[in-house]
Amino acid sequence: MSKLTLRTLGRKIVEKRGSVGIREAAQEIGISPATLSRVERGNLPDLQTFGKICGWLDIDPGEVLGIKPATARAPIAVHFRKESSIQPATAQALAQLILAAERAEAVSRGNTCNPNGVE
Repeated sequence: MSKLTLRTLGRKIVEKRGSVGIREAAQEIGISPATLSRVERGNLPDLQTFGKICGWLDIDPGEVLGIKPATARAPIAVHFRKESSIQPATAQALAQLILAAERAEAVSRGNTCNPNGVE
């Protein structure tokens, strides 16, 4: 198969499903048979359905979206020294910015189980 994209996702599903019925495959994935049928016909799934399908296909969602996998990184942490000259409001704004970036990165990796970015 050529490069996997959102538009070719349906063909990949049909390929993996093989002779398994659409109802059985949909149950395995955790979506309705009607939704699976629509995606197989080339309709774009919603984000939650997309994540379930990628999990079932055992593929990286980034591969489908054309996003290169991120290298493994340590979790982002916010550290400011006590005697720093940074103003508290600035430190708070920077901390919120960093945490928002971490949440966005988690969502782009499909990790939505921790939406607040708190370990």
